[in-house]
Amino acid sequence: MTEFRAVPESSPLPSIPDDLTIPQFFLDYKHPSQPVRPPSVPWFIEDHTARPVTFDEIRQRTSGLANALSLKWNIVENDVVCVFSPNHVDYPLSIWAIHRLGAIVTPANPGYTADELFYQLQSTQASLLLVYADFLPTALVAAKLAGLSEDRIVVIEASAASPFNGKQETVSKLIAYGSGKAQNFVERKLRKGEAKTKVAFYSFSSGTTGACRRSPGAAVVIPHYSVIANVLQKAAHYGISDPSLKKKHMNPGEVAVADIYGLVVVLHYMLFAGLSLVVVPKFDFTKFLQSIVRHNITHLLLVPPQIVLLCKHPAAKNYDLGHVKFCISGAAPLSGELMSSVRKVMPNAVIGQGYGMTETCTTVAILGGRQDMGTVGSAGQILPGIVARVVRPDGSLCKEGEQGELVVTGPAMALGYLNNEAATKESFIDGWVRTGDEVIVRNSEIFVVDRLKVKGFQVAPAELEGHLLVHKAVADACVVGIPDEYSGEVPLAFVVLHEDSQKRVAKDPKEGEQLKAELQKHVADAKIAYKRLAGGVVFIDAIPKNPSGKILRRVLRDQARQAQSGKQRAKL
Repeated sequence: MTEFRAVPESSPLPSIPDDLTIPQFFLDYKHPSQPVRPPSVPWFIEDHTARPVTFDEIRQRTSGLANALSLKWNIVENDVVCVFSPNHVDYPLSIWAIHRLGAIVTPANPGYTADELFYQLQSTQASLLLVYADFLPTALVAAKLAGLSEDRIVVIEASAASPFNGKQETVSKLIAYGSGKAQNFVERKLRKGEAKTKVAFYSFSSGTTGACRRSPGAAVVIPHYSVIANVLQKAAHYGISDPSLKKKHMNPGEVAVADIYGLVVVLHYMLFAGLSLVVVPKFDFTKFLQSIVRHNITHLLLVPPQIVLLCKHPAAKNYDLGHVKFCISGAAPLSGELMSSVRKVMPNAVIGQGYGMTETCTTVAILGGRQDMGTVGSAGQILPGIVARVVRPDGSLCKEGEQGELVVTGPAMALGYLNNEAATKESFIDGWVRTGDEVIVRNSEIFVVDRLKVKGFQVAPAELEGHLLVHKAVADACVVGIPDEYSGEVPLAFVVLHEDSQKRVAKDPKEGEQLKAELQKHVADAKIAYKRLAGGVVFIDAIPKNPSGKILRRVLRDQARQAQSGKQRAKL
């Protein structure tokens, strides 16, 4: 049986406690593999004020909020609380306060409409809603649709400019209230092994990879053990407590940015590793650059569109990012050309990629702890504790270097989908998760293969997209394959132009045709014949992406093929 595991030189996976909740693990317990955080190193740094938030403050505020939620709304074991907010210093302590009570958190995407938030509230049967003040109007509409009364909405922050009417409780007031009262709850100690089934999150998957395609809008059920396990897997992968590893990718006292990634990769793992997190509520590129320099941020976890901005936005030239030592890209493949370009912007950074999904409680593979630079095209090295198989359509297993669907298991796998037995049975099989992603595994590294086949040759869209993004007129790009009678498939490029190029094309359609021809030549001059954009170039306003930045390639592929079918029918 062909199975793939972590590289032999990885540190061994440490013991994973199975009787602790997430806040007990982080706030009450010291794991042997956890490095020592100096007392002077804060857990969080508020971006706009530079205010440090210490461990003692977090622990006190978490306890106060948990007590208030118990006193005011009698939140108890297995109740569900929805948190609808961007990054905020009170976001993590809100999660941990809910978990202190044995309740379940369902995090809502801050970009949701009222209808989308209503769906989440209804499907999870949430009994309380914590919302960032700026999103209160959306929350009020969604709560009314879900039958949740206004007195069950708590405002995370209330600034003078926020649409806050004063009717709702605020997190700050609740913390003060709960801190001044005798504790109203008894935090339960889990039985041995119970953390593996004790639910921490109902996390809605992005709907773009693997099982998500088969079950759109499903809530993934994640136990406390999965989050703790994935943190310890990454700790072993990076050897953060390995004395034999002299040069570590992360050390206590360094600074990461909490801007784009999820609950596990940044919030929990980086805190475990001893880093401070600069909390950036909303992404604005120029302000983001200022924050990197102002806070001396050493660790960036980004998505390819942000990498493109770093390489091409004129503002990037005004900032010295030589202090950045670590940069990971996720959510979509990063081409070799973009890796090379961003290295020029951050000349001292180790640059690589990561791969994971909600169903695997995040990371399956990531840039190796002993790598100075990620392998071009690789989504990263397999983490300790992960076992991977590559499966052919007929169910047989691929050997190293052969292409098939990635199926994985490990200590951090989710439990399944909430109230969706059919999807759970299809995607979660005897502890294994079907990812739905076509991959090749080589030297314990995963290479995600989203390819089209031209005259029998494999063409990676990410390679062509990376080359298009180097062109001065291109702001974003997506390449898909369209059927061709002679070649089987040919590449078609959807391109978003920079604003100045958009204006020129809008003013003169001939300019647009010339630019399309120029882009086709740009690719043809650099690539072998079968990689040329024989399907043409289409200008669009935006590349469709999910909230985490992953290209919704299938949307454009379907759009292209429908347009092609329409043209063929018109000829008949």
